Amino acid sequence: MSDTVLAGDLHAALANEEPLVLLDVREADELALAQIEGVVHVPLADVATRASSLDSSASFVVICAVGGRARKAQTTLRDLGFSRVRVLEGGMTAWLSAGLPAIGSAVPSADVAARYDRQMRLPEVGPEGQAKLLAAKVAIVGGGGLGCPLLLYLAAAGVGHLTVIDFDHVALHNLHRQVLYGTADVGRPKVLAAKDAIARTNPGIEVTAVEARLHEENTRELLSGHHVLVDATDSFAARYAVNRASCMLSIPAVFGAVSRFSGEVLTRVPGSACYACLHPTAPGPGLAPTCAEEGVLGVVPGIVGLLQANEVLKLLLGYGAPLASKLLTFDARSTTFRALALPRDPACAACGS
Repeated sequence: MSDTVLAGDLHAALANEEPLVLLDVREADELALAQIEGVVHVPLADVATRASSLDSSASFVVICAVGGRARKAQTTLRDLGFSRVRVLEGGMTAWLSAGLPAIGSAVPSADVAARYDRQMRLPEVGPEGQAKLLAAKVAIVGGGGLGCPLLLYLAAAGVGHLTVIDFDHVALHNLHRQVLYGTADVGRPKVLAAKDAIARTNPGIEVTAVEARLHEENTRELLSGHHVLVDATDSFAARYAVNRASCMLSIPAVFGAVSRFSGEVLTRVPGSACYACLHPTAPGPGLAPTCAEEGVLGVVPGIVGLLQANEVLKLLLGYGAPLASKLLTFDARSTTFRALALPRDPACAACGS
């Protein structure tokens, strides 16, 4: 007997009413999100102690998220004398990606399963993580050089609710770096052009377009209720407003900035250093020129915006470690990155005690 069975072959066997015991070794919360109807649930940690309640002569197919835990259960059962034990190749992720029937709160539609198939094959994502992304709400302040790659890739990844806040209109000089827009968009509000572009990329994403400048009076109204905030502006005033909202509302925030050939990224989570710990006050006049004043290589905001998008996905899905209390810098001329420790300032006006 083979050690594994493909999702399609298992589905055919069940349709033919072959006598199989489907043993799901995931945790109960995973099971509630998506499961094959009729499974026997025994968490991996309990397989050895509960094996005596199972029929060792039966034919088993062991199921987990992607296959790793199922193989461990297979080994345990074989050591205990179970001779007919196979693993569902690719686990529930493969089953759902194939559009096969399942029950649970996170069972994707056929379109979702096909669109995000490669992403859901990652153990760090899976159907449960994809469901989290589709339910997530992210606010991006700025629809320019940083905001364009952010919006494009978050929409492509399936972040279900995106709020884009910007007061500006598309100009011809934006197009070398603001990749959501084309020549036909020149003169249009950026938020509306971005909404149309995202609809072409992924029509399943809900986009709230807010044509406004972020300031102290509207920060709470516009940013409350989101899971992550992103600063993608070239304005110190807007960054401070996003930072204060992050601290006040206890919402993680991701900051990005670019200048000529370089850029930087910082993530603030509750308890870590915030943007005001890095810059307690805004630089004086002329000390921090904008891209309009000193120029920028078009790929630099693209790279920094994608780094910000990765930070957002890390926060939403929980993989890796965010750049909390760290400042990541990038230099396009030498293609080098540096991660600098950024201690929290206990006297910080925004996040200090």
